Parts: sequence; C-alpha cells; structure tokens
Amino acid sequence: MKQALRLAVAAALAAPLAALATTGYFQHGYGIKAKGMGGVGIALPQDSIAAAINPAGMAFVGNRLDLGLDWFRPQRESEISGNIFPGVNGTYDANGKENFFLPEFGYNRMLRPDLSLGVSVFGNGGMNTTYTRPIPLFGTSNTEMDYAQLFIAPTIAWKLNEQHAIGAALNIAYHRFKVQGLENFAFPPPFNASSSPGDVTNRGYDTSWGWSLRLGWTGKVTESVTLGATYQTRTRMGNFDKYKGLFAEQGDLDVPENYGVGIAFKAMPQLTLAGDIQRINYNEVKAIGNPVDCLFAGQCRLGDSNGAGFGWRNTTVYKLGVSYEWSKELTLRGGYVTLKQPIPANQTLFNMIAPGVVENHLTLGATWIFDRDKELSISYMHAFQKTVNGSGSIPPGPPPGFGGGEANLRMYEDALGIAFGWKM
Repeated sequence: MKQALRLAVAAALAAPLAALATTGYFQHGYGIKAKGMGGVGIALPQDSIAAAINPAGMAFVGNRLDLGLDWFRPQRESEISGNIFPGVNGTYDANGKENFFLPEFGYNRMLRPDLSLGVSVFGNGGMNTTYTRPIPLFGTSNTEMDYAQLFIAPTIAWKLNEQHAIGAALNIAYHRFKVQGLENFAFPPPFNASSSPGDVTNRGYDTSWGWSLRLGWTGKVTESVTLGATYQTRTRMGNFDKYKGLFAEQGDLDVPENYGVGIAFKAMPQLTLAGDIQRINYNEVKAIGNPVDCLFAGQCRLGDSNGAGFGWRNTTVYKLGVSYEWSKELTLRGGYVTLKQPIPANQTLFNMIAPGVVENHLTLGATWIFDRDKELSISYMHAFQKTVNGSGSIPPGPPPGFGGGEANLRMYEDALGIAFGWKM
C-alpha cells in the first residue's frame, strides 16, 4: 500500500494539469467507466477512481489498480455586439489552445473482507480560454486564462454488513492559475478597480494547496436496488498571492462544497440503470459567486474581502446511465447529463474569461475484459453547443462605463478516454 501511495503522489505531481468545463468547471464524471455512463457513480462503484464520487464504493470494488487518460477538446467563442467604442464589436476566438489531456490513477486494497484502503488521483475541474487577440474592454494583450485542479484522495471504506458500507476520503488538493490581458482592471488609483493593482494580471502561474473531506454511504436496499449518498466539504485552498488583486478575499479561490444522491437498478442480470443528482454550490465561494455589478458601479474593487467575482449561481446536475453486459468479455454503456449552466445573462462580460456554459451531454462507453483480471475501458462525451446571450451585461456610456451592448458566450466540447484496469 505504501508503494502504491508513493506511485500515486509521484504520478499526481508529474502529470500535466488539464483544463475542463463540463458541469460548470467540474468534470461530468470521474473514472473512464463512469464517464461513459453519464458520470453516474454515487450508487454504482466500478473501479478504484470511485472515491472521487463516493468513497463508500471502494468497499465493493475489490483489489485493483486503474490507470486512465482522457483527451478533452473544448470549443469556446465569445461575441460583443452593440458597443459604442470602435474596434470592440465582433467575434473573439478562444481556441488558441484546444487539446488537453487528463490522467487519472486509482488503487484499492481490501485489508479485510469488510475494510478497504485506497487512493484516487484525478483532475477535479478547471477551465481554459486562450483568445487569439486582445479583448479591448479588458486590456491590450491577448486575453488568456488557465485554471486546473488536481485531487489526491486517500480513502478508507468499511462494510457495515454485506449490503451497506460507509467511507471517507481526505482530498489533498492542488491547483494552479494564470491570467493575462486584463490590463484595464490593473490601473492604480484614482481608477481604483483593484485593491492591489499590481496583482491582477500577467503574473504567470500561481499555485496553492488545500484540503477537504468527502463522506459517503452505499447500501443495497433490495436485491435489485442500490442507493448512495455523498457529501464533500468546501475545499479550503491557500490564497493565490500573485492574483490577490483579482479574486475576492485577497486571492482566495476555494473549491465549492458539493453533495449528491444516487440510485442503481438491476433491471435484468445483464442490464443496469443508474441515476445521480449532484448539487454544486458555486455561489458560496465569493470569488466565483459574487456578481461583478458592484465593480462596474464603483461600489467595490477586485480583491476586496467582499469584492467582485464571476456571478455564478449554484447548480444541480442530473445524470442518467445504462450499462449492458453484452457478453462475459464486453460491457456497453451510455448516458446523459444535464444541468442549468451557472452564468446569468447579466454576468456574461466578465465570464468571457471563463465561459462554462454547456448544459446537455451525451456519453458512450465500453469495457473489454481481455484476461481474467485485466480490462480495457473507453468513453466518449459530447457536450452540445450552448449559447448564452447577454442581457444588460456591459455597462453603458463612456468611461467609467464600458460602452454598452452585450457579451455573448458560446461553447461545445468533446472528450475521448481510455483506461486500463487490473484486478489484483
């Protein structure tokens, strides 16, 4: 177990962090099997990445090792229309960087028939925009933002009996962030847009560590029905000191609290139906949830204790999945994910930096067992194009106004994953 933990930490720190945005800025699922099945997993553990969804599930996956890689390709674009300033209106391509690779690692060991110890390493979420030209309302250099989170989750799970288990994971979280092209928000007084004008933009990458707890329960309530519930505390992260003039509370960017419930129904010996409902409380993190209106009205600054943010709402994610055992060697999967994207129409201007607006996702997946204890899994996800048209999104008038008009956001995404599993 110690060797596996060392391997997990080494893999986590060496892995290139990938940026993604499917359910806000969280992933739609964790583990290639779950991703191919609409992201469900609260009541349906399938591999040793299960702790990312519900740590109790690790008690049911047995001794195993999982390695996976997800190729993620978001397509994002913004538009400004109706602005009075010359050279501002038009379409802005944010796809200067299109391809991202997201590794995952899991290991689980049954210490006793009723007790497991494991670790899951995964990208929890993130976002990237790489604009191919400056956005004049923001600054003079090409606007670019890169944000990524990595979780290392040592997990313990205990079977209360053959039907029920509880589990706990300690999430050791690492994240990094950089932004450039926001020079218009970094002027010194008397413009007063930031509490620390030198720490708003063009500072390169900053990183910090943090932690949270995820708790879970899984229970087989009948021969064919399994239920699950999970709760993750707010992940308390160290401040981004290089960007203390951008994020509210002097650079504090915690990962929001989230929780959910799930059900898995064995309709036939070969057929399993599953569903999850997940709640993500983006609005409770000030840097994410505070609206930007107070900044435009001159009533607050970026970086203040109650400063301007991105105005994201809390969101509820609904996931449905189906799994069919075609043969002893081949299992097929499919799923669907939907949510109300978190960005209000009057908050679209600042969210040109972070346009996480997709809502509806279709997934496919399969697992091929090519040896008694070895398997290969694949998954595919398409997030359908979503456009959010601004409504009152750009303050009118000359400075201190932004010239009026609207900022519109558009995004769609594809992802393709592969994983190797070894039952040990």
